[in-house]
Amino acid sequence: MTTSYNKNDVAPVPPMGWNSYDYYNTTVNEEQVRKNAEYMAKNLKKYGWEYVVIDIQWSDPDAGKRNKEGIQYIPFSRFCIDEYSRQIPAENRFPSSANGAGFKPLADYIHSLGLKFGIHIMRGIPRFAAHDHLAIKTHDGSKITANMIANPYSISRWNPDMYGVDASKPYAQDYYDSCFELYAQWGVDYVKIDDICNTNMYPSNPYSAEKEIELIANAIENSGRAMVLSLSPGPAVIEKAHHYKNYANMWRITDDFWDDWKLLKAMFERCEVWQSHVGGGNWPDCDMLPMNVLGYGWGDLESSSNKGWKCKFTQEETRTMITLWSIFRAPLMIGTDLPQLDDFNLSLLTNEEIIEMNKNPLQAYQASPSCNTNLVTWINECPDQTSYYECLFNLSEEEQTVKLNLSIGKDDNIRDLWEKKDLGSKAEFKIAPHSCKALKIKVSK
Repeated sequence: MTTSYNKNDVAPVPPMGWNSYDYYNTTVNEEQVRKNAEYMAKNLKKYGWEYVVIDIQWSDPDAGKRNKEGIQYIPFSRFCIDEYSRQIPAENRFPSSANGAGFKPLADYIHSLGLKFGIHIMRGIPRFAAHDHLAIKTHDGSKITANMIANPYSISRWNPDMYGVDASKPYAQDYYDSCFELYAQWGVDYVKIDDICNTNMYPSNPYSAEKEIELIANAIENSGRAMVLSLSPGPAVIEKAHHYKNYANMWRITDDFWDDWKLLKAMFERCEVWQSHVGGGNWPDCDMLPMNVLGYGWGDLESSSNKGWKCKFTQEETRTMITLWSIFRAPLMIGTDLPQLDDFNLSLLTNEEIIEMNKNPLQAYQASPSCNTNLVTWINECPDQTSYYECLFNLSEEEQTVKLNLSIGKDDNIRDLWEKKDLGSKAEFKIAPHSCKALKIKVSK
């Protein structure tokens, strides 16, 4: 089965937006979401940034509080649900959701800014709803309760809020249909589904993430509203690439990505593995772009000294990250508090030539294998057949002299996309450690 709507109409290019997780963790509230949306509308929208995504635990009124062992995801947490066991926003954090309005007022506001609205959900059905035998909504009015569709063997290793939905049970599809019916009423444009992307996550249990992905894809189709479907976390399983491409728009090829050079260096190999599965509404996901300031939601929310932490990437490493995501054509989801962006980080996000490279419709490829060298080259041809992108990466700890992978004629022109300068036919560069060159070469006829 594939969805009847055209995925190219839903995500014809890699989605670009902001996600609350890297800065706010589980704690983001309505005021903070609105401020980030307003910043995006004013400063980023014209460059193609459009999705505003609320990440994990938006239904939990006590999100951010930890038990005495320091655990933030507490088994059988009593977060907010409606009469059909569907998560709804916590009113103390999202006051416009009062009186059953849900996320519709907030989504309407974000749409009024010319942006799109997204949410995160954990796969499955609330465990406390199953244990309390709470109702779900059914298409024929049958009296079905959460325990009748739940799989008690399917529990996330890191967030025990949910049981998986057992796709073999009658009315399993009804539950997801009812959830996405609600999201469609709210005006949701993008849904990130967590704890579902790695289909080998539960090898000892009779649980199939594939079947639950199919239930969700069906539910989006049945809702009547096109929504980007993003699967998380990874690492996704390359053997299941065909399944992801049939049912989703995005899937995480990594676990949570943070501001650590070792993780960034490892991403070159991940991108090489997935390079032939990019395009046509299918976007392997390298995770958010952690930058500027991070981690406020991991600190003491009552402390005036809690400012999170300054991103550990150097400026060159941040540029390398954005360059790799862009030549690979990964989704670009910003992980920070947008109103705090400094001039340097804002300049990276508003470089139209880099964003144009991310939107190039043809398939990029890694011309040098990351497993054998610290000098990596990525190339992507352009549809005009007279130009191509070539990105050079120095993954070593020393300055390197790098030559372009393809031959350059004396009348060809090389443009440095970050410097926004034409370089003529210069084809050799000195590149600092952990740094890169992003180039567009115009071939003379």
